[in-house]
Amino acid sequence: MALTKTTVAMLEASGSPSSSNFLRGDGSWSAPASGITAMTAVASTSGTSIDFTGIPSTVKRITVMVDGVSTNSTSQLQIQIGSGSYTISGYTSVGTGISGATVSSITNNTTGFGCGNEGGAAASLRTGAFTLTNISGNIWAATFQYCLSNVPRAIFGSGNVALSGALDRLRLIGSTTGNPADTFDAGTINILYE
Repeated sequence: MALTKTTVAMLEASGSPSSSNFLRGDGSWSAPASGITAMTAVASTSGTSIDFTGIPSTVKRITVMVDGVSTNSTSQLQIQIGSGSYTISGYTSVGTGISGATVSSITNNTTGFGCGNEGGAAASLRTGAFTLTNISGNIWAATFQYCLSNVPRAIFGSGNVALSGALDRLRLIGSTTGNPADTFDAGTINILYE
């Protein structure tokens, strides 16, 4: 339809156009889908775990971003998710690291999404992302890639886990056992969900 003064007046009468609305095919105005939501960034400078709770049950994808994250020891980063409580077993997660032409041995992990053999030191700064995607029902798959500043080394891997219900929480820990042990001492962590 041509945008005449009459047409504009009709459209304005059908709703209030604004920079956050769009025009639907039937001539009405509508708000766009909610899209990506960022939670509040957390300084990873203390504690043995960083938790994000209250994640809506409708979420289908989560991106965990780590920037300059370090712990006081040498364990790898690991993500655990859950429904009502954290799932600490039953993960199928495989990962490795590459430094120059050297490939670390491939490591399996069942206590969370993460890979061993980072080959870092307590001062290692980790930067990168974990992406978790809902496959169907309560089954989640993850891919991850991040780097260590001091080696330098790239870490990457993938995995999956089935939860008992809808995902509502996510935890980042620095531990190979699934139990928080190493203490965070540098960096920032945040998540996006959609």
